[in-house]
Order: sequence, then C-alpha cells, then structure tokens
Amino acid sequence: MLAAESTELPGPSSSSKPLLLRLQETLTSCSRSIESGDDDQSKVTVSNLVNFLDSVSDAAVSKPENEDAKNNALEVLSETYRFLCSPSLDQSVIDALSFELPKPVSKFSVVSSECSEFARSIINQFIETCSPRDMLSILCEALASLNETFKSTACVSPLLSGLSKVILSIKRRHFEQVKVTIPVIIMALKTMSLESDGDITELENLFETAIGIADSIHSVSVKLEGIASEKLRSLLGLYILGLYILQAKALVSVSTTYKLSSWLPMTSKLASFLPYCGLSYLGLITGSDVDQMTKIVLEEDEDDYFSYLSNVNLGASLSVIWGQISDEVSQAAKEDLNVVKDELQNNQTKRWQAIGMLKHIFSSCDLPWELKRHSIDFLLCITNGNNSRKLDDGDSDCSCYVTSLFSALQALTVVIVYASDSVLRRNAFDAIKRVLADIPTSQRFDILKALITNCDSSSMIAILLDLVREEMRFERSRRTSIETDEVSKDNNKVSQTTLFWSASVLELVEFVLRPPKGGPPVLQDSGDGVLSALNLYRFVLITESAEKTNYTGVLFKDKLQKVYNEWLLPLRTLVTAIATGNESDHDGLAIDTVCALNPVELVLYRCIELVEEKLKHST
Repeated sequence: MLAAESTELPGPSSSSKPLLLRLQETLTSCSRSIESGDDDQSKVTVSNLVNFLDSVSDAAVSKPENEDAKNNALEVLSETYRFLCSPSLDQSVIDALSFELPKPVSKFSVVSSECSEFARSIINQFIETCSPRDMLSILCEALASLNETFKSTACVSPLLSGLSKVILSIKRRHFEQVKVTIPVIIMALKTMSLESDGDITELENLFETAIGIADSIHSVSVKLEGIASEKLRSLLGLYILGLYILQAKALVSVSTTYKLSSWLPMTSKLASFLPYCGLSYLGLITGSDVDQMTKIVLEEDEDDYFSYLSNVNLGASLSVIWGQISDEVSQAAKEDLNVVKDELQNNQTKRWQAIGMLKHIFSSCDLPWELKRHSIDFLLCITNGNNSRKLDDGDSDCSCYVTSLFSALQALTVVIVYASDSVLRRNAFDAIKRVLADIPTSQRFDILKALITNCDSSSMIAILLDLVREEMRFERSRRTSIETDEVSKDNNKVSQTTLFWSASVLELVEFVLRPPKGGPPVLQDSGDGVLSALNLYRFVLITESAEKTNYTGVLFKDKLQKVYNEWLLPLRTLVTAIATGNESDHDGLAIDTVCALNPVELVLYRCIELVEEKLKHST
C-alpha cells in the first residue's frame, strides 16, 4: 500500500487547482453530513462525490492522449487517499464511504499504472479500517457491477487484489463467506479474460491476481481444523479447477502468438494446490474427486451453484492434460503420470470413466486445438494394448458409461471433420477405433448406429459405415474360426459373432440411401456417405450369398424387392439426371461433379445387377 507521507506527486497544475478544490469541498461536505447523522443529506453528498470521481476518470479514459486529464485523475485519486488516511477522520465517515468508493476508484486503474496503485491503496485502507465481512460483500458487489458495465481487466484488478486480502481478515464462518464470493470472482475472470483482446500482459496479471486469491483461501484453510477446513479445501479445489478452464479458454485469444509452454509457470502454480486439496490425477481424470468435492461443498438446494464455475469436469480433465504436456506441471502436482496411465490401461472401468471425462475437452468449442491434440495423445496412450478384442466379452458391461462414451466418440468425430491438422485428424480417427474396440460388442453396434444417425457430415458418415463393415468382417472371421473349431461348441460364442450381422445393419444403409425425410439422397451433399452405404450393402449381399446365410435378412425376396424399388431405382434416376445435365457443360464445376459421381455410379449399377440376379432366382 502507498504511504500518504511518502507518495511523491507532481505539484498541482493551474488547471487542476479548481478540480482539487472542488474535491476537497465535496469530501468535507460528505464528512460533515455523515457525522451529523443526517442520512438523507449523507446520501446526496456521497452520491455527488461518486459522480465527481466518475466524471474525472471518464474524462481521462475517453481521451487517453490528454496528459492533463491523466494528471488530474492521478491528483484527484491521491487527494482522496490522503483524506481517507487522515488520523482525525471519524470511523463513521470511513464506513460510509467504503460502501460507495471501491467501484469508482477502481475505474481509475484504466488511466495509468500509478492510478491503479492508488486505487489499490484506497481499497486496502478500507480493508484495514472497516469490517471484513462488510468489505467482502462490498467488493463482490462492485466486482459484479463492473463486470457487467466496464469491460477492462485493469479496473477489476484492484477489487480482486482487495478480495485476496479481505479473505485473510475474515474471523468466522470462513467457508460460507468464501463460498458466496467465488462465483462472483469466476464470472468476473471469465468476462475479463474474453475481453483481453489478446493482451498477454493483462491476462497474466489477471490470473496472477486470481492465484493470489487461491493463496489466501489456502492460508485460511491451513489455520482451521476439522470439518470447516475440509470444506474450505474442497471449495479451493473447485476454484482451482475453474481457473484451469478459464486459463485454457483465455489461450484462444492469444494462441496465434503465444505458445502453451509460456503458460507453464502459471499452470505449475495451479497444480501445486492439488495435493493440499486432496486431488489426485487418477481421481480427477476418472471424475471421482470431482464428485467427492461437489458432495462436500453443495447443499441439497444448490444443484445449480457451480453453473458459475462452468463445467468443473472440464477443469479436472485439463489439470491432468497439463501434466501430460509438461513434467514440470505433474511434479508440481506431486504426481507420476506414468503410474496413472498404467492404472487406466489395466482397469477398464476407470478407463471408461476417463474417456467420459476427456469428452469435455474434445467437445469444447473454446479450447485451442493444441490442448485437444495432447488430450487425444493421452487417450491413445491409455487405450494402447487394451483394444485387442476378446472372443467372449459378454462379462463386460458398460451400460452406465454408454452415454458418456458416445459423447466422447461424437466429439472426436467433430475433431476429424473440423481440424485442419492432418495428423490430429488421423490420431482422432485412431482414438475412435480404439475406444470402439474397448466397448463390448453388444453395445458397440448401438453406439456406432447412434453416431451415424446423429451425424451431419457425409464424409464422417462414410467413415463410420466403413467401420461397421470392418466390424462385420472381423465377426465373420471369428465366426469362421469358431465354427471350424471342433472343440468349441459354445453357442454363446457363436452368438457374439452375429451381433453386427443383423437386420439393423440394413437400417443403416437405408438411413443413407433413403433418408428419413424421404426421397433419394442429395448427392451433391452426401456423395461420400452414399458410396459407403452402397459398398456396405454390396458386401453384405455378396457375403450372405456366398456363405448361404441370411443373418441380416438381405436375401428375403420382399427385402430384395424393397431395396430395388425404394433405394436403388430412385438413386439410378437421380444419377442419370445429374449425368445428363452435365454432358453439355464443360466447365470445371461440371467436370468435378462427373468425377465425383463416377464411383457412386459404378457401385450402384453393380448393386442393381446383384439384386436383379437374386430376384430372378428367388421364389
């Protein structure tokens, strides 16, 4: 804090003398009205003071090149500070002004670093001389108000710094008061980090201040004992995870010029809080630690409390991925990430839980691609060696995790569709295959079907249909092996090899070739999916015919007739019309259309031939 007697300022300019005189008169008027006990008059004089301060700061902010306006702001702020430090000032005056001045003086921080220091000093003076409980609510109210109206990281910094100090001054009911404060802090940090305009210095200062608040909560918690300390540690843990989220999202605004490695020192500071909060990498990546913290902190009627903290599961996942990025971070968290990976590789249930947690990173639109790349690398690592398909996986049941596994896979498909980096797309595809292989066969088809029917990208639908075909090839190979094994007579093992060979696979083909909205597909938008669907149908028809089986029902006459009349012929009409329309055009677009149509046309006519041949010999 600045000392009044040691603060060196330039002497008042001739232009600032009337301004300082007016300020002194206003301050004196406030003091007299407050001391007299005239509440109505006090409100008027305090309001006049606030309006005066706002006018001075607004003048300086609106004309940043005006040196006189800057000097006026600095002199007004310093004079206000001197007034508040006067030993003869009545406590009632300080208390009354403490309710109104933190917000207007914080606005001066935008003018200059000197003004920011005086704003901090004024707020610190209030903290030292007023009730900590009152100052906590006053600063929170000012922070929330500025968050809505004044989008500048500079103006919230004195308030955040003040909160870190006032938390240390609280005498009782620490958990309850900090709990109310944290959502306000998080919302302010969220808004300001998105308003930084890529200014890395502002972001660093903002998060340094936020970590200072974490230090204060930690210091208070250390002094407490018993349940109160445990609850405060859990609250601190959730706050730290919230900071991980905000930090990662703030990276987007500076990612073009600022590398992830530049954030490692700050991330290491965040990681150093995890052991004290009782948080482990394994507990965070499986979600068990988050559940435990939430259970401790939340009351029955506070289900939406941590909506202020966004998705705390995202923060938990990110905290582990930062350990994947840097050994420095994992060491700060006192973790050996290799031990965590080994545990996940060898424990399928925990691996499913981890995949479900990683979905929060894959599905976030606000994270840098670099963080998603490291997350996919982590996923590939924990599924390494565990994607070998067992002959009988009937004992495995992931029913409780189907929804989260589906969400993770769906998010990975988005990475494949939208990522510009070919290596990232390829790794995401490998991750999809490994996760699918880790899911019991009895649920794998349902998940693949849901991915296909909920996908908007024709190219991605084609990829997923090709995965279905690969699954069918693998089942066919297993079935052949079982049926030729004279020792094995286990019907359950045989049934496990026909889960993909069912009528449901034809429903997937129909979904593409005869969309739910009716009519043939729009080839310009869905050519890749159509080609893959035709190839899948041809594969099923040829295989069932050659092996004299009919698991899918593809050889039933009524099914053949339906496919011929409702899928293939309308598609042939459409293909013919497009080809005819492009015969007379010789521009680049027409040539591209014909080239894209040729593979579809070839497979379509082959399917028509096969169906006509089957219909000819069917009874």
